[in-house]
Amino acid sequence: MKLVLCARPLTLPKLPLLLMLGLGAAASNAQTMLPSFADLVEHSAPAIVEISTIRNVEARSPTIDREIEELLRQLNPGDTPDFNIEGIPQQRRRGAVGSGFLISADGYVLTNNHVVAGADEIVVHLNDRRVFDAEVIGLDEPSDLALLKLAASDLPYVEFGDSDAVRVGDWVLAIGSPFGLEFSAAAGIVSAKGRSVRGGTYNYMSFIQTDVAINQGNSGGPLFNLDGEVIGINTQILSSTGGSNGISFSIPSNVAMNVVAQLRESGTVARGLLGVRMIEVDYALAEIFEMDRPRGAFVDSVQPGSPAQAAGILDEDIILEFNGHQIDYYTDLPFYVGQYRPGTQASVLIYRNGELDTLTVELGSSPTNTVAQVEPQVTRQRRNRLGFRVTELSREQRVAGIRGVRIVELNDGPGREAGLLLSDVIIVLDRQEITSPEDFAAIADRLPESGFVSVRIVREGQATTKALELSR
Repeated sequence: MKLVLCARPLTLPKLPLLLMLGLGAAASNAQTMLPSFADLVEHSAPAIVEISTIRNVEARSPTIDREIEELLRQLNPGDTPDFNIEGIPQQRRRGAVGSGFLISADGYVLTNNHVVAGADEIVVHLNDRRVFDAEVIGLDEPSDLALLKLAASDLPYVEFGDSDAVRVGDWVLAIGSPFGLEFSAAAGIVSAKGRSVRGGTYNYMSFIQTDVAINQGNSGGPLFNLDGEVIGINTQILSSTGGSNGISFSIPSNVAMNVVAQLRESGTVARGLLGVRMIEVDYALAEIFEMDRPRGAFVDSVQPGSPAQAAGILDEDIILEFNGHQIDYYTDLPFYVGQYRPGTQASVLIYRNGELDTLTVELGSSPTNTVAQVEPQVTRQRRNRLGFRVTELSREQRVAGIRGVRIVELNDGPGREAGLLLSDVIIVLDRQEITSPEDFAAIADRLPESGFVSVRIVREGQATTKALELSR
């Protein structure tokens, strides 16, 4: 049986000429109304940074290796297994890449806590290709923010905007290093505000939701409005695949400014405590308590001895405002309470028995404050005698089939004297192939005290070999 396709053209209904002209004009006008982000990117990009981190992680236990060796002896009596368990490194080095941005000319950098927490080494790459070691000023796990400091001055930086003024539907732009592709820009709109993400350890954050393409490596980068102001810090995505599905979350800039001020002042962040357990005011509760519409935070229980109890807040009160901030959803309340420090006198508007009443509460100290006061334990990596430091290749380089490591910091020493440059890719060291920073570190540790060693590099697509002279 043959399948015959009809070649007859599809006839569309004719539109009046004026209507067709009107549609064309509307399309043209819509096109001209779309924003260009080119000036914003050009102006802001110098203040964006890429952050490389190294973490020392435990290697496999020599005890397990000895057990395997003994098992091999039992399976092959009389044979001596070629299984060298000596010299196994106690730790392995794991690298990661994130984003951040400069917030002052004297070198303060803001990023996500999860980008740098637990790192043994933090290296910041500027847009002009300068590289700096970063000092950790403070980490704040509840907000997922971290403040770093570079030993530099006269640096470009960006300004914060008012995240409360952001509206759903506003255009926004993110700049960061997705998958290690540094200084990449992506645009979209604000798709929602006041989002809380389930599964987090802390519930006080109220995120800005966007449809901007955020991926691994964008964490800690800025979210700009059309005025070039930072109104969010990119921190999470909602994805079933690990890649961008068009739902990303940013920490509001007003939260970040509060956290930054406290970290610069003391290295820690203190948040207020009200002391109530809340539930959502749904349609049923609004009917029962004769409200005009569902809104506010329903006080399910007041904690004994809490600031809320001392202020006279009762079970089944409905909190409509906190210190002038309107509470539409119950998740709004911990968010606003967390913006004030312990000891703050705050007003609370409640709905009770059909009437409104305003109470004054003196905030206590949130349990998260004990977390915020933990000082970060950051240790410095011992520099090797070659005079340079390496990290993993970018995803773009790996996709191109290149294997090795790239130079991210170059100091005085054998490497510089041999003519090595920043971003050179090292593929062989001392005639041994390099596939990872761990390989490089292990081989570098075994180099002789003096003499010459070879290093093979790839630069601008061309491979060449250099001789490094080591000295005691």
